Amino acid sequence: MKLSLAIVALALAIPTASYAQDSTAVSTGEYPNTFSSGSANVSPFTNSSKRFNDWSISAGVGVPFVQSADLTSIKNGNGKNLFGYSAYVSIDKAITHAFGLKLQYDRGETRQGWFNTKDAAPANASAYQQVGARTQYDAISLLGDINFSNLLRRVDNHSPFRWALHGYAGIGTLAYRAYQKDENGQRLATEVKPFKLGSMFAQAGAGLKYKVNRRIDIEGRVMYAVTGDDEFDGGGSAYSDINKREEQVSDNFFNATLGVSLKLGKHESHLMWHDPLQEIYYKLDVLANKNQDIEVCKKGDADNDGVCDDWDRQLDTPAGARVDGAGVALDTDLDGVIDLYDKCVTVPGPVENNGCPTTTAGPVKEEERTLEGIEFDLNSDRILPSNTPILNNAVNYINSSTGSYNVIGATDTRASDAYNQRLSERRANNVKDYLIKNGVESGKLNAIGRGEKDLKYPECEPATKCPEWKNRANRRVYFEAK
Repeated sequence: MKLSLAIVALALAIPTASYAQDSTAVSTGEYPNTFSSGSANVSPFTNSSKRFNDWSISAGVGVPFVQSADLTSIKNGNGKNLFGYSAYVSIDKAITHAFGLKLQYDRGETRQGWFNTKDAAPANASAYQQVGARTQYDAISLLGDINFSNLLRRVDNHSPFRWALHGYAGIGTLAYRAYQKDENGQRLATEVKPFKLGSMFAQAGAGLKYKVNRRIDIEGRVMYAVTGDDEFDGGGSAYSDINKREEQVSDNFFNATLGVSLKLGKHESHLMWHDPLQEIYYKLDVLANKNQDIEVCKKGDADNDGVCDDWDRQLDTPAGARVDGAGVALDTDLDGVIDLYDKCVTVPGPVENNGCPTTTAGPVKEEERTLEGIEFDLNSDRILPSNTPILNNAVNYINSSTGSYNVIGATDTRASDAYNQRLSERRANNVKDYLIKNGVESGKLNAIGRGEKDLKYPECEPATKCPEWKNRANRRVYFEAK
């Protein structure tokens, strides 16, 4: 049995290793490439790209009982049930929302046979094979973890879930000491220690998890271990009278446990609790139920800038001014003078001089102002490619001024206050780092995070009360002169 398990493990490992070597050999590391989607936006997946936590630590205690052996724990020859004790600790890694791996260490003791080894043996116990036994064991195993609740989730189920059914299976190595007791006392029957490569075992089972909060899960689990050894139960050598009572050559046992998992990481959610299609299903449902009789420009276009007042952010744009997609007049050099009136469109200057510098040494001291327009994706602190022109203009403007600026980060109202505060600080620091990297003196910049307390659209509390473009505008970084 041990040899068979070892062969199976080797057979599974060889194709995996071969494929891994082959995949790294053909990859050029350039994006897009033959193995990418072909999109110009493809980029390598790194730790900074992660949106979910994927590591956790688990521990638990339980009750093992020998089920298939010459000496059993359930309804033994004396009609009694004998239960042992066990404990486990594991390091868990989520690979996807539906599959993960566990490196687990188990330690415990099973009790089996005619009587509990803590009690006195009956007279003539050995003659009638009415012996008691106990087995102290240690095990190290690698388990695959399948999240059935996420894998088999209904496509029309848009609600969050707190219960999850998991399936486990894996192999490992087993070390143990088996003791046998009769009327002559207790003795060591079999010892397999320390861990040996040839002492392989397999285990499989299922668990039901409950999500207490973003950090803690509780799980009840039942595992079935196949030891591959006929001496695990304490029956003695392979040819002893006790080990000839049953035909099986593997002593197997159940292990029922109750444990807790601590999810590690800085993100709001763990990968195993995320339904990646939930957002897509929601958007499809909105489109399917959307009223097709859409009235375009319901509020008209009062300033005739080509942007409907329904989403125009500047309702009094001067006639003839070029505007962006939000209806705001363009100001290429960010000097506070729109391009329509700016005589030096690409060079910042004061309003009094029609947007042109007043001295050869540089522009005059600018008035206090705010630069808008640097927005972020949901739950992200990554600077979007569409933001780089605005940031590059900000670099030129700040370098040409003598003042210093606050780089202020903000979020929408989704998630908790504490999480949004940290997210806004990361956004502000990322923009500050970008400006410094592109030539701005670090002493001119001060990064500040205001979380969800600095909404551009205060009416978006909660976020569901506003259209997405307003929530996106709240997810921003802007500059203020000190």
